[in-house]
Amino acid sequence: MSEMMPGATVVGIVYNDGVILGADRRAAYGTFVIGKSVKKLYRITPKIGLASAGLISDVQTIVRELNYHARMFQYNTSREITAKALSKLLSNILFANRLYPLITQTVIGGFTLNSHGIYVLDALGSVIEDKYAAAGSGTEIALGILEAEYRDKMNRSEAKELALKAIRTAMQRDSASGNGIDLLILDKSGPAEENYSS
Repeated sequence: MSEMMPGATVVGIVYNDGVILGADRRAAYGTFVIGKSVKKLYRITPKIGLASAGLISDVQTIVRELNYHARMFQYNTSREITAKALSKLLSNILFANRLYPLITQTVIGGFTLNSHGIYVLDALGSVIEDKYAAAGSGTEIALGILEAEYRDKMNRSEAKELALKAIRTAMQRDSASGNGIDLLILDKSGPAEENYSS
């Protein structure tokens, strides 16, 4: 079974004005590369994004559910849902499916006027809040870089360079990660997506 586990590297970083999510573009099952330009970053609201490693169909199912619930929350309350609330909602969805789990590792990042957060969820719904995180088959490598170089109050440029370095380093050693990097930057200036060839 482990030969067919999906691979990827995704990271999330909190910086002084917002959050950055990053992911490689390769989709691999075991040693077979099934895609070289796979989307792993999703904007749920203008202030919340999701990065996910795992089965593509399961990730797409999660994104559809979260988009629906975020829109319904806005419709019913006239307020935007927070990243923390959306993470708790996803935790409940994942735990409810624990007998037939959605095979994903998910990083949700978002900001409000007062706070910025990164939330990591496993396939069974455990939620961990942190200032930086990594998920997927390149986790150990990316976390080594994040642990060594992350510091509080980083600016946007520093956080972006750290995200790129963590993913690039993972891509060098993890054969299931590669084919370029996508970044989703969320802060008060509005969401921005950036793409890098490697």
